[in-house]
Amino acid sequence: MTVECRIHPSTELPTQQTLTRLGTLATSLVSDVFGRWAGAPGILPIAGLPAGTTMVGPALTVHTRPGDNLVVHKALDIARPGEVLVVAAGGATDRAIIGGLMGRYAAARGLAGVVVDGAVRDRSELAMAAPPVFARGLSHLGPYKDGPGEIRGSVSVGGIVICEGDLIIGDEDGIAVIPRDRSEEILAAAERKRDAESAEHQAIASGTWDRSWIDRVLTLVEAEPVR
Repeated sequence: MTVECRIHPSTELPTQQTLTRLGTLATSLVSDVFGRWAGAPGILPIAGLPAGTTMVGPALTVHTRPGDNLVVHKALDIARPGEVLVVAAGGATDRAIIGGLMGRYAAARGLAGVVVDGAVRDRSELAMAAPPVFARGLSHLGPYKDGPGEIRGSVSVGGIVICEGDLIIGDEDGIAVIPRDRSEEILAAAERKRDAESAEHQAIASGTWDRSWIDRVLTLVEAEPVR
């Protein structure tokens, strides 16, 4: 007996120039210029992300029932190099969706990273042989392989909607998402904020950082002494 897996058309991959620009940013910059809601709270780097580096790529989305990875295996088979596998697994952390073998296969397929709204396992093997892995937690308990699921549809990961082809950036703080149809707008805004923060770094170092805005919006009221 087989189970159904609905699959949607793939989207055009972003240019290398777009990915290079994204790789110079941080999740905090993307979040700040995009309403401060572009992240997926609770999904953090588990393995394979060297300090000070970022993971970037277009999303290959997968929706599976909690604790089941049948359609995740199929998604790996059809993944294109440079994509980030994004698995919506209901946020459940009792069973691992991906382990060391699948992590190795993801690397062999050329994936840029893996994001799981659920648990993974084999952390040491993932760190040694897989692309960067982000997840909600760890569990040594293995998954079911019964389905059903969906590939390349819209998914909800950590409370944020991610569509096939949306740009994913991951770093030590977690992941942020840029809708593909707004990529240029948000990238440009994040680059401007990065440059502004660089100027603030210099002002801090020289002792000239303007802090006057605090007193414009905050009034200190003297408290009565404790008797």
